[in-house]
Amino acid sequence: MRRTVSIASVAVLASAMLASIAAAQNLAIVNARILDGKGGVIERGSVVVRDGKIVSVAAGAPAATAGLQAIDGQGRTLMPGFIDAHRHIAQGDPAEWLAKRAVPQMQEFLDAGFTTVLCAICPDQALELRQRIDAGAVKGPRLLLASIIPLARAAGAPGPGRGGDPARFDNSRPPRRPTEAAGAIPAADTIKAVEAVASKKYDYIKTVITTTPGGPETQTLKLIVTEGKKRNLPTITHAVSVIDTLAAVEAHPEVLVHTPHIGRLEEDANTVKKIASAGIPMTSTLAVFVPHFGDDNTPLFRDAMPFPWDTLSSAGQGPVNARLLWEAGISYGYGTDTSWSPKVSLADELRALSLVFSPRDISRILGQGAARSTLRQDLIGTIEPGKAADLVLVDGNPLANIDDLLKPVVTIKGGRIVSDARSVLVKGQRRQ
Repeated sequence: MRRTVSIASVAVLASAMLASIAAAQNLAIVNARILDGKGGVIERGSVVVRDGKIVSVAAGAPAATAGLQAIDGQGRTLMPGFIDAHRHIAQGDPAEWLAKRAVPQMQEFLDAGFTTVLCAICPDQALELRQRIDAGAVKGPRLLLASIIPLARAAGAPGPGRGGDPARFDNSRPPRRPTEAAGAIPAADTIKAVEAVASKKYDYIKTVITTTPGGPETQTLKLIVTEGKKRNLPTITHAVSVIDTLAAVEAHPEVLVHTPHIGRLEEDANTVKKIASAGIPMTSTLAVFVPHFGDDNTPLFRDAMPFPWDTLSSAGQGPVNARLLWEAGISYGYGTDTSWSPKVSLADELRALSLVFSPRDISRILGQGAARSTLRQDLIGTIEPGKAADLVLVDGNPLANIDDLLKPVVTIKGGRIVSDARSVLVKGQRRQ
């Protein structure tokens, strides 16, 4: 059974999402292949948008177009606006990021077709950026923001010479897994931390679980989930091993972040069933452990440093576990957990997803699946009447060539055109 945020939370979010309705355009997108985000396809169809919402989806032309601005799809593919359900946006000094890099970065997302981005661990400056976007002062995707709360006292430091990206020395991966219990954090301190996150108006609590023998992690996560629910503040939990995913499922957070890529689910059908039957959406992030190749063909990790080959097994195990969980019925959504540019991150994640998922599967993962991984499936992620008009028109047919997803032409957010590359296209071909 799928869970959503409370009715009150959805109402507040819907009000905020449509607050800029005056800026929305009334549109008719015609002559387009429609991938609805749920696996459905209309080969030649139309979508009508009024006041920031989708009002009709049909095969052929719309019944009435009076007062509508027409967009001729020219046989291109219309999809729900892309959603990255797990992303890092602020790098380096947060104040400098907000002052110098945030605005062009937000446009990069729109130009790549992304209309919603969930920032996994955000500085308070991201709250300011979200406010500016919502007010119309900055153009950008819908920002959904999380703040982290620890589950236990830090248990030791990473191994020698392993500085930089923590995924390089992840203590969820043997032989670095802790062998002694981590220290507990007093319940009162955890409750205060939840209150602080809620008071700043973050959208989620982010937690990271690596269980220790006899440690407090699962109990603390249960407390955070409970206290978060009291404040309409859902919990998303980073769990990268099968062991830790099972521990997280016991606490029942609202979202599981990361496909478990440490541990072999093909050896344990009961564990697959237990994880999938919990009804908790999961976010992909498969490409973290797949080498990214630089312009000089150097294999790189997500921190742009040389790839750590001792993590390579996860590049295969993650997709295998993903497919097994998908077959068992888990809701699976697109997310990258990276800081590469949006289009580069999409290309990398598509390479990993394509190992075990078909193009039509991937269209669902990008649409309905990613929306569920942000807990916003009632508002975004599919093309159907009543949903927010977040749409992307891509040049080509992703069902025939998945890399056509890297060719966005028009991005529409809340019924407003926010990126338009039609002027650089000539007869369907991009100018060089």
